[in-house]
Amino acid sequence: MTDAPTHAADTGTDQADDAADRKVVEQEQAEIKDFVKGLSADDIRSGNWFTKLAAHAMHSYTEKVDWQYFQDRYAGVPADAIVDQRIKMASRYAALEGGLSAGAYTATVAATIGSLGGASPATVPAAVATVMVDIAFITQLQLRLAYDISVLYRVPLDVHDPEDLWKLIRVALTIKSGEAANKTVVKAVPALVRPLVKRFYSKSVLAAGKALPVVGKHLLQRNVIKIGIPLIGVPLAVLLNRYTTLLAGRHARAVFRNEARVIELAEGMSGSSRHPQLMLWVAWLVIRANSKIADDEALLMRHLVRLVRERHEVVDERLAHVVDIDPAEVWKRVDAEPGDLSDVLDAAERVATVDGDVNSQEKAVLAQLRERCHRG
Repeated sequence: MTDAPTHAADTGTDQADDAADRKVVEQEQAEIKDFVKGLSADDIRSGNWFTKLAAHAMHSYTEKVDWQYFQDRYAGVPADAIVDQRIKMASRYAALEGGLSAGAYTATVAATIGSLGGASPATVPAAVATVMVDIAFITQLQLRLAYDISVLYRVPLDVHDPEDLWKLIRVALTIKSGEAANKTVVKAVPALVRPLVKRFYSKSVLAAGKALPVVGKHLLQRNVIKIGIPLIGVPLAVLLNRYTTLLAGRHARAVFRNEARVIELAEGMSGSSRHPQLMLWVAWLVIRANSKIADDEALLMRHLVRLVRERHEVVDERLAHVVDIDPAEVWKRVDAEPGDLSDVLDAAERVATVDGDVNSQEKAVLAQLRERCHRG
């Protein structure tokens, strides 16, 4: 999606113009080919190609594409509807690119990939160029799609911040801790060819992946399937490109939509609070009611602290240094606060439900809080 181009999906038409789609894909492919030409064999072997691609794909793109960019094109349209269109558009582009690239895939190229570590510098670029164009195209497409989704749900991401960039990469490429890339591929492949895919993955053609960083290995394994199985290369490439992009888009939608929900909750709590400092203590007490801290609870607390600091200019160093929160100290703070504390109780109830059903420990804390807030 070069600079998030205007597409039939952007204009609201029911069917995209195939010729226009193909033109966009060919233009993007040409740019990616220029990028791949600038890579050395060592870049591919070491995994540095991915670092360079991330910079190539995101830095100029994020300067142009922000929330206002989408507002200018989709004024008044809910984020969910726009996200759905972006995912469909990206999956069409991915399928088209798969068909264009797969014609050049051969078993010889697959074997070259498998022995990349020992291939001579003179032969690697020519043999691997087509494969790398496909991998780079799909990777860039999915990174930009995930970024679009984060922007549409107004989840702040700074691609110049290493932590935010790694978050975007994990979401876009559906990388999970301990994940085996072949499992992702097998799930994405239509049932008819799954047995063949599984047999292919049992072979040693992926040995070169061990020499690559985790992201490079993940991407190589996920894409080499398309070039290692004779006769079905083109249809499989089209299907895999489409399905993995749909998978990436749906995963990004789930992650960023949920984060947007938590941010919205934090904004509501902060905006309606008359006791922002006390609210933070009570919120943390509810979260620490049991031994586990859910991801959504940690996310909510992080945004609550940020919003209380920005809106109420409250920074509680004491709370920031707490390791094991003492309920007695929190109850002392509650009892010392005069007047109506319904806002604190309401906030506590929202915190308890952020990660799902309220557990027994959270219910006990809420019961005590309710009693103290209704002390007369």
